Amino acid sequence: MKRFGALFAELDASTATHAKVAALVRYLREAPDEDAAWAVYFLAGGKPRQLIRTAQLRALALRASGLPEWLFEESYQAVGDLAETIALVLPAPTEGGAELGLHGWMTQRLLPLRGADEATVADAVLGWWGELDSLGRFLFVKLVGGGFRVGVSQLLAQRAVAEFAGLDPKLVAARMMGYTSGQRAPTAQAWRAIVAPAAGEGAAARDPSQPYPFFLASALAGAPEATLGEVGDWFAEWKFDGIRGQIVKRAGRAWVWSRGEELMTERFPELERLAAAWPDGTVVDGEIVAWDALAAPLPGFETPGRPAPFATLQQRIARKTLTARVLADAPVGFIAHDLLECGGQDLRGQAQHARRAALEALARACAPPLPCSPLLDAPDWATLAAWRARSRELGVEGLMLKHRDGAYGTGRVKRSGEGERLAWWKWKIDPFTVDGVLIYAQAGHGRRASIYTDYSFAVWNRAPRDPAEAQAVVDAIAERRPANPQGLQLVSFTKAYSGLSDAEFQAVDAVIRETTLEHFGPVRSVRPTLVVELAFEGIARSKRHKSGVALRFPRMLRVRGDKPLHEAGTLGELLALLPGA
Repeated sequence: MKRFGALFAELDASTATHAKVAALVRYLREAPDEDAAWAVYFLAGGKPRQLIRTAQLRALALRASGLPEWLFEESYQAVGDLAETIALVLPAPTEGGAELGLHGWMTQRLLPLRGADEATVADAVLGWWGELDSLGRFLFVKLVGGGFRVGVSQLLAQRAVAEFAGLDPKLVAARMMGYTSGQRAPTAQAWRAIVAPAAGEGAAARDPSQPYPFFLASALAGAPEATLGEVGDWFAEWKFDGIRGQIVKRAGRAWVWSRGEELMTERFPELERLAAAWPDGTVVDGEIVAWDALAAPLPGFETPGRPAPFATLQQRIARKTLTARVLADAPVGFIAHDLLECGGQDLRGQAQHARRAALEALARACAPPLPCSPLLDAPDWATLAAWRARSRELGVEGLMLKHRDGAYGTGRVKRSGEGERLAWWKWKIDPFTVDGVLIYAQAGHGRRASIYTDYSFAVWNRAPRDPAEAQAVVDAIAERRPANPQGLQLVSFTKAYSGLSDAEFQAVDAVIRETTLEHFGPVRSVRPTLVVELAFEGIARSKRHKSGVALRFPRMLRVRGDKPLHEAGTLGELLALLPGA
């Protein structure tokens, strides 16, 4: 654990990519294979399952430190991170336990805690805290609490592994697909397979369930004709609002993977049945969507029905048990848009048009039918722009643009030279926007722990008649008078914590401190004074929210210093954006 702790400290202290890569390579050269397997798992994005509830960790920290609860909470608010707070307030270690590596900690200590009763967990945690220094305690809390994060991207981790092993980073990326899925613990054997010399690579050399690295699209800014040239060089498809996935059929079995490298076969039995009759050695890339079989087909679609709103798919994902009712209420479909492997042959190096022809041939031979993403025929960019303008009406997010001659790459192709011409582009519609009123604030975490960056926003339940009526509501809030349920009021509807610059956050933080009305633990209620323009990708009805709606990916665009409170958004504006409204 000490070696991994030293690596974590070195990575956390640097912002330079080359320094992070060098630190990782040094670690991999020194660490045993079983420790390297776990380290790369975490650094590449593997998420440890929460083994201990946060409330129990806090209670144990209070017990071990002897601090009163109010002082611990004040310390937590000042530090901004629970693991760091616990590491700082615990007494100095008194025991000299045997030094275990990362593999030993995970397999001999942490994983066996799963399912243990609280008393057993408490005894173990208190004893291990006595062995660890401050950094070790910090990492321990992160690992058992399920919140381990470090400033290393998956791409950077793969680059370091490639440099350590003397391999092509693309080969390492392919070998690591599924490594962080959480379905199986990383092992020394799996690690050695990743860094083995490049020889005999092919379908037979990989685990049959392993998908390919996903090719990612870049956001298209500006007019496509200025960047992409002739419209005839490009395939245009709908951008569906679902979960990007790959279905892998090998060795007589089918596996379903998400873009986040999560194995999702058991969550989507419909897709396992869809691929059951496919020939072995088939890998299809596409979109997992909720399916409305009764809706009119999308333009260009021959399959009956169309994708349902993402909120329907979200309901399905949230269910741990797939009852017959759940399967009936939120049926799932798969829209194929690329064929990556056919007959065990890797097709990714072939041109897009050749892979498309092979995909359509596969779809024609499939039973049950394999729906393919329709290609939109357009003589010019203006026609495609008109299709894009209908996206929201049709329940899609915009268009995908793929060069006819482009290969299937790894990750996101850089926007330069030939790479730009042959990349995939997502030409999305503009997001929804609404002007919200800031009513609550909470401090951030990490480097934002000292400023208020996490905000709650409200809209008017109806448009105020005039500025005076809106001001009367603000005055009532400042005087702690309850809202009139029959009158004008501000209704909380969403939270947001991203989108502003550091300077803008500092400016908003100053206003929050000047206008604070009450404290509720880490949260401050403020006198409504600021209007902020918010963007979001979608909206759905929600029984859990007072406003009756839930937003998808809300973020802040700008502080509207030019807009008075009475001109902020209304609940009616949001309800009008609901699908089918």
